[in-house]
Amino acid sequence: MMNWNDVIKFANNGSPKPDRRVEKTDEEWRTQLTPSQYKIARKKGTEPAFSGEYCHAHDAGRYSCICCDTALFDSTIKFDSKSGWPSFTQPVADNVIKYEKDTTFGMVRVEVMCNVCDAHLGHVFPDGPEPTGLRFCINSESIQLK
Repeated sequence: MMNWNDVIKFANNGSPKPDRRVEKTDEEWRTQLTPSQYKIARKKGTEPAFSGEYCHAHDAGRYSCICCDTALFDSTIKFDSKSGWPSFTQPVADNVIKYEKDTTFGMVRVEVMCNVCDAHLGHVFPDGPEPTGLRFCINSESIQLK
């Protein structure tokens, strides 16, 4: 089970190798995604708080990357963080998420991306519930429930 020390280690030293890679041109991503999905997943945008389709969803299933369909999070570890974005305590596997230090907007955070296609998902914070203490704060536009 992951913890904040693992996140920092991955952000500083590189994430685990994914099982596969999906790479497309910018034009291919633009064709595949809606304008909003493209802006968030490919250009590192953020949807407004409490506006996302999955913010208050509690349906069973797996949340997959909107770009490459890689399973990322399970609905059983989704929780209401009251942050305005879907939140999860851990990914379905250690190697499906890519972690990078993000110093934009005068803050130091850890950005999380799909490790298979580099789609921007959101950020991870050390203020989640037990047992991991992690809060993966994810944009609804970057994921799909299956």
